[in-house]
Amino acid sequence: MTKLESKLILDGNGSYLGMEKGCFVLKDKKGRVDKFPLFEQEIGEVILKSGNSVSTGALASLGFWDIDVLIMTSRGRPVAMLKSLDDDSHVKTRLCQYEAVNNGKGIYIAKQIVMSKLLSQNIILNKYLLETHDLEFKDKIEKLESSDLETFRRKLNGIEGKYTQHYFNQIFDLIPENIRPETRESFKAYDGINNLFNLAYEMLSWKIHRAMIKAKLEPYLGFLHSVQFGKPSLVCDFQELYRYLIDDFLIQYCRGLTRRDFTTKSESVSRTRKGKREYLNDFQTRELMKLFSTFFESKVEISRIKIGMKQTIETLINEEALLFAKYLRNEMRIWYPRIMSLSST
Repeated sequence: MTKLESKLILDGNGSYLGMEKGCFVLKDKKGRVDKFPLFEQEIGEVILKSGNSVSTGALASLGFWDIDVLIMTSRGRPVAMLKSLDDDSHVKTRLCQYEAVNNGKGIYIAKQIVMSKLLSQNIILNKYLLETHDLEFKDKIEKLESSDLETFRRKLNGIEGKYTQHYFNQIFDLIPENIRPETRESFKAYDGINNLFNLAYEMLSWKIHRAMIKAKLEPYLGFLHSVQFGKPSLVCDFQELYRYLIDDFLIQYCRGLTRRDFTTKSESVSRTRKGKREYLNDFQTRELMKLFSTFFESKVEISRIKIGMKQTIETLINEEALLFAKYLRNEMRIWYPRIMSLSST
């Protein structure tokens, strides 16, 4: 178990989180105890992994004080979170979100997301002295029209897919050759690097999902990504805005990896067939989770809504969700996602 700034992370089997006399109590399987007074030390997030346990008293306190709680598998995959009953209180925001599907705002939003994604990819390509996208994509996106959001998103995804393939073909060349994948694979990838990117994007997804709920948005109603059962399409939309930050982190992280840092596991590919998939080993996964907690607390040079010229990545995500909700409610005339430049290597 570890304490990292304002986060409590139960990352070892047998750890226990309880509540005792106004303190969160952390115990590991060796009997070591740490106490964190609720009113003296701000706790912003608690991460629970499979193999650990938590008391109902601790859960009640976490829910009452609106402390973010993420539940993960032993391999670090986010699967659930604690949600307050008050999180669904602002109905007007969600009504405006539903209306945006048909009133033209949805098309504008989808355009802004893809435009920002491709511009942010150029930031990464430029940082590592690679071939940047030609800026013709801006005209292509601006000129794209359709009265139907579903038809429009298919056209827009066709443009985005071409440029993103070019982007990954280049950044994968920065990864050590003996662990480098040939192409970008998202769902159920077999190689370790693609699964590492997928895990990192899932951690990003959790941060965005929580930000959506805090902003009283509907995570499952998006504009760039299609609405499907079980698919948080608005979360997927917002992921596109921050993938470049994850990519930059992973490019540098992967430079220190070797084949020995991965392990192969047999998994069901279909009802009748099994396949071997490669993942970071358990030790590296635990270390990566710690690094990610630090990563989301790192500062970016984007002004805060009220005061300050810098903010953490996590705060940026939360603020952008709030600004987006204000745009949906017609409290802002336009919405441009905020992206930042990165220092060169």
